[in-house]
Amino acid sequence: MTGTYTFDIFSTLDGFANHSGDWGGYWDKQGPEFLAHRAAAYRDPLRMVLGATTYTSNAPFLTPGFDRGLFDEWITRMFDSPVTVLSNRLTEPLPWPDTTIEAGDPVEVVTRLKAESDVPLRSHGSLTLNRTLLNAGLIDAIEVTVFPVISGTTGVDRVFDGADDFDLELLDARTFDGHTQVLTYRPTRHR
Repeated sequence: MTGTYTFDIFSTLDGFANHSGDWGGYWDKQGPEFLAHRAAAYRDPLRMVLGATTYTSNAPFLTPGFDRGLFDEWITRMFDSPVTVLSNRLTEPLPWPDTTIEAGDPVEVVTRLKAESDVPLRSHGSLTLNRTLLNAGLIDAIEVTVFPVISGTTGVDRVFDGADDFDLELLDARTFDGHTQVLTYRPTRHR
């Protein structure tokens, strides 16, 4: 069986994945419909695929004694999923349960993971990794959640900087809580 690979990313309207300002998580725009949608997206078995930076930024939340009750349901489900971290610098053991490290060329690793996986592969964040995989033609779907903000002054990490040109086929578009859009696309290299 071949596993599908979804690049799942949060973004501002102006294309930033993060911020340096005082916006708060989700740019403080999450609502109950959106959070229920996220929980449903992480309900069924899947394997997370993360780059070292995204893994490292999340690892402190997995230390013993950290109050998991602080997380939204989808985050807890993500942390409970098996994870493959693509890294040439991290070493095992890692604090995230059911986590393996794969060193080497990320394109080769994800090509093998897709061929061997009996569950979908999903990556939340991991911009550098996912730009590489997008350019290599390994991403089956891009799910962009667009929060209703422009962070021109405080925005950090443009989502698609360094990506090649792609045409996008819209597979699904939904609006949650009257303002947050989740857009799912199938990318095809623009010729």
